Amino acid sequence: MLTPFILRQLKISALLMPILCSTLFGAVDAIAQTASAPANLVEQGRRIYLEGIDGTGNPLQGVRADNARLVGAQAACVNCHKRSGMGSVEGDILIQPITGNYLFNPDKFQLATMDPRTGKKFNLTHAAYTEESLALAITSGVNNSGRKMHPLMPNYPIDKSDMAALSAYLKELSKEWSPGVSKDNIRLATVITPEVEGVRRKAFVDTLQKAVMQKNGSTLTSQNKKGRRHMISAAEMVLGTERTWTLDIWELQGAPETWGAQLEEKYKAQPVFALLSGLSNSTWEPIQNFCENTQVPCWFPSSSLPPATESFYSLYYSRGVNLEADVLAKYLSGNKKPKRVVQIRRDDIIANEAAKRLNTSLAAVGITSEDRVFKAKADEPISIQQVTNGLTSDDVTVFWLRRTDLTELGKSTPPPVKAVYFSAEMAGGEQGIPSSWQSITHLIYPYELPDKRQSNLTNFHAWQTMKKLPLIDEPLQAEAFFAVEFLTETLAEMLDNIYRDYLIERSENMLSRNEAIKSEQQVRERVMWSKTGSTAKQQGTSIYPHLGLGVNQHFASKGAYIVGFTKEGKLMADSDWIVP
Repeated sequence: MLTPFILRQLKISALLMPILCSTLFGAVDAIAQTASAPANLVEQGRRIYLEGIDGTGNPLQGVRADNARLVGAQAACVNCHKRSGMGSVEGDILIQPITGNYLFNPDKFQLATMDPRTGKKFNLTHAAYTEESLALAITSGVNNSGRKMHPLMPNYPIDKSDMAALSAYLKELSKEWSPGVSKDNIRLATVITPEVEGVRRKAFVDTLQKAVMQKNGSTLTSQNKKGRRHMISAAEMVLGTERTWTLDIWELQGAPETWGAQLEEKYKAQPVFALLSGLSNSTWEPIQNFCENTQVPCWFPSSSLPPATESFYSLYYSRGVNLEADVLAKYLSGNKKPKRVVQIRRDDIIANEAAKRLNTSLAAVGITSEDRVFKAKADEPISIQQVTNGLTSDDVTVFWLRRTDLTELGKSTPPPVKAVYFSAEMAGGEQGIPSSWQSITHLIYPYELPDKRQSNLTNFHAWQTMKKLPLIDEPLQAEAFFAVEFLTETLAEMLDNIYRDYLIERSENMLSRNEAIKSEQQVRERVMWSKTGSTAKQQGTSIYPHLGLGVNQHFASKGAYIVGFTKEGKLMADSDWIVP
């Protein structure tokens, strides 16, 4: 029986076939392969495109049809055409690809998905540009068909030298697949830092590997004839752009200051297209620096402490404990301000940074705070009872502890305070809070509330059960599963344009328009079909209630709830979703 999803795909395929066949079977390469332009000319074009600086070092000048003038960085091509040159969507305006592959050689079949919001829209075919027709388009706003281009496209009065440089750069832009990509395969790696506990490491690796294996099992390539192709897009099916994945596990050793060199060595030995997920109980900064330096995408790692400075190549679920600290400070300042906040933290980089952030945020709203250290080490046996000594009912207490620390709570009498707050990020959710503490406990909770969360994770739990994966850490394992799903769908939308910059741009486009839910649904249907021969409607697979990316916004979830416990031990919201 054909499901509505398949019928929609077949309908799209029927619409595509005349275009694809006429292009594929009538294609003749328009331009012969030529040697690359001199490096200095390409660099001159790069500065024009990315920085808005012309060949003389002066700011680039542009004028739109409404006489609006753009200067320097405002006039740079990258603002609309993106780093990859693959274009973008601005409202209802589809900005077409302008790489050399699309401009100068359109008869060599090239197809890009332009707008995934309502059905599929693709780039327009056109005659090949020449150096002269491209110069006319850029300087006068007239395309190679003789028609005026969109009013938002500026005219650039650039000279022949700059025109030659820009043309040379466009011919090299997104010319070849990125490292780690072949016709049938994409090589990925995941990074695990050395302090991660063995149980969490195993749960993470098992979840990630089984999700990748599931993805590969439903992928058909020229080398993988046994793959079962179900629920892919029509364009992906017709063009045959599916690829299997190879996943490497990069385990780091030693101190964080040595991680960069280790990553460079691993990458030199075996380049990868991107880092898929990742796991750390420490800083993530060395990994982000590596990704920025090598231009390798870092795709939604499970990190409690991502760097505060955003990077183009790194995407995160949230700001981790720094976000929790800001949410709590906003919550406490909006209610009756406590006389004193006492922070009790384990002695590690994440807890220390969280306490420091909360101290700063509380000081800004006039709340005094005090720090106390709980060291969960055999040679420094400081108990919870000791660090809570002297607390009164006027105090608010904040704990920055991990799940492994929470076992100490059950051995201690709760302090005589009205409220204590825990980091759900560090504790891995609410499961480790002893029942004897629940009446005074609140969590800073970046996840979806339990009832809706379980609905959202229905498919994840069904998959986890089917794969016989024990549920060790629900937030961690759900994050790993989502990372695989969203990467699967994003790569499917990219078709054969497998470029790293384009991956980041597509993720921004899809998630910023709430495409993640649709994406998850399509991938879930593929998984369910491959196992049962039928589809079933499910909810999203994200553990977060709100995910969205945008240009220069690479933290997808931007808030949290404050939650407490009912008498029955269930979570209840004490606040609305708080975005600091």
